[in-house]
Amino acid sequence: MATKKSKSSNKSKKDESTKPKTAEKTAKKTEVEAVKTNDTKKTTSEKKSCLTGFFAKKYDEKESVLTVFKNPKFYGSLLGEVIGTMLLALLIFALFLMGLPNIATYAFAVIALLIAVYAFSGSCLNPIIAVGMMASRRMSVIRGVMYIIAEIVGAWIGWMIFNGFHLAGGETAYDIPAVTALAENGFWPIAMVELLGAAIIAFFFARALKYKRSVFTFGAVVSGGLILAILIGYVVAAAFLGTNNSFVMNPAIATMLQIFPQSGENFGEILGGICQALSLYAIIPMVGGVIGFYLSDFAGKLSSED
Repeated sequence: MATKKSKSSNKSKKDESTKPKTAEKTAKKTEVEAVKTNDTKKTTSEKKSCLTGFFAKKYDEKESVLTVFKNPKFYGSLLGEVIGTMLLALLIFALFLMGLPNIATYAFAVIALLIAVYAFSGSCLNPIIAVGMMASRRMSVIRGVMYIIAEIVGAWIGWMIFNGFHLAGGETAYDIPAVTALAENGFWPIAMVELLGAAIIAFFFARALKYKRSVFTFGAVVSGGLILAILIGYVVAAAFLGTNNSFVMNPAIATMLQIFPQSGENFGEILGGICQALSLYAIIPMVGGVIGFYLSDFAGKLSSED
């Protein structure tokens, strides 16, 4: 009888000793399964939310038509856009007279210009950048429209200064020849160069915004994109499309380069030429700017970039 009791007591002790082990194992299994399910939920949610917030506002939500004009910094930004676009216009007007200069000299000039103006307005200096920032919701509509107006004014002042030097030298006002002769080059070859160049410039500008804490890095990236767009434009236009380098990639400066027809057989022909020039040197480059910003944001979202 004693041996039976001892055996039964030993079995009960073994059962009691094995119970906590099995309970710990089951608890660990449930924890591991819970972690796995949570991980799978996270991955699925990350896959689903890969592009969430793609069109979310990236500027101050309080900024509106009623508040933007009350901020003194806004007027400083507009002045920076006017001054920066004026200097950029002078540089581009010189290019049309002297041809393509030393690319290193041009790069350093653009970097210095961007750094000098960046503290004021962010160095847009181009309507394709303003439109791209509005489309990607980095900038409010009212600010973007005012930036475009300031850039057009800056390009006009640059043209007046450029032409004034010729008048001061006793010469007649210098007339820059029209940017393009559509009859010779055709509409779509020039349009494709403008679209591609604008997309490259906007993409580099959007990427440069990630390095906005380093002003020199920002200027170097934007300048590199601008030079790349110009080089590709020259090569594609000359070698493949048979054009005579008829591209600007800046709608504000293009409006100063006599893109609009000044004569025609009738009013309809003149109006058609104006619409064609606007679409070629304003609308299509702005579409390219939107594409460049969207490509940058889409790549950043896919790579889970903060």
